[in-house]
Amino acid sequence: MSDVQNKKVRVARLSILSNTCLTMGKLWVGLTMGSVGVISEALHSGLDLVASLIAFMAVRQSGKPADESHPYGHGKVENLAGIIEALLILVAAIGIFTQSVPKLLHGGGELEALGLGAVVMGASAGINWIVSRVLFKVGEETESPALVADGWHLRTDVYTSLGVFIGIGAIKVTGYTILDPLIAIAVGLLIVKAAVDLIRDSMSSMLDASLPQEEEEVIKGVLTNHADKFLEYHGLRTRKAGPNRHVDLHLVVPRHMPISSAHLLCDRIEAEIREILPGVEVLIHTEPCEAVEEPRDISCNAPSCGTGSCVKGRCPVQNKKNDVNQ
Repeated sequence: MSDVQNKKVRVARLSILSNTCLTMGKLWVGLTMGSVGVISEALHSGLDLVASLIAFMAVRQSGKPADESHPYGHGKVENLAGIIEALLILVAAIGIFTQSVPKLLHGGGELEALGLGAVVMGASAGINWIVSRVLFKVGEETESPALVADGWHLRTDVYTSLGVFIGIGAIKVTGYTILDPLIAIAVGLLIVKAAVDLIRDSMSSMLDASLPQEEEEVIKGVLTNHADKFLEYHGLRTRKAGPNRHVDLHLVVPRHMPISSAHLLCDRIEAEIREILPGVEVLIHTEPCEAVEEPRDISCNAPSCGTGSCVKGRCPVQNKKNDVNQ
């Protein structure tokens, strides 16, 4: 297992540990208080725990090398995990609405042990803020959709815990227990938004959407740096699978360029793209230019130039069409 993969697995385990402790603590306090807001937070943390387990399994699976059944690797496992985690967030929101609406209609009910609830919610927000920052940091460094999705689970939990914390304080000051279900419903709405955002981002990679424009510009920039060695390129296609990127294109080279030279050119282009965009697989298909497209090098005095055996072995830069075309 690589160092990057080990780092991802360690962070996923940290998320599992923190969510286990928070779920048990919130559930106990929520039942003690009789607070639907705190119980809804316990439910949310419980689904965070399930999401953390899914993220853990996804990062382990995605780290496996390509095999006969999966020649492009297992990167999309992480995108699938992100979608499942988002659906779990929606399940949490439905559970919160189911508990909160009836209590809202009955005026809020009675709450006890408000001080204990405030302590647990405050501690939950602090712990999840720290763990979510670690998940975001490692997820962005390793480009792991599963860890980023898990980070959003916990960051959403931070906001909702703070909401319940503020609500408990408001109830203690005003005595209006109806604030408890109102805050729980607000928590549910925040969770729905987070779920929709996660589904949209994960589905983009599952449906083979192109890489971001700035990354495609990087690829084009590398090609431009070698524009004096080929005629044009076309058919540039990009996509992403989990942390892995895939790029393929067609490169038109002079008809008389030796195969070894064309291969070396492709190797250099691929190496430069990989240096700038880690985890990228580049496939370049080379093809010769048509005879009518290969103009005579006006600086060459050889009678054979432009007739099929030009001693310079390539089309001249000054006559080459458009230098680089996509």
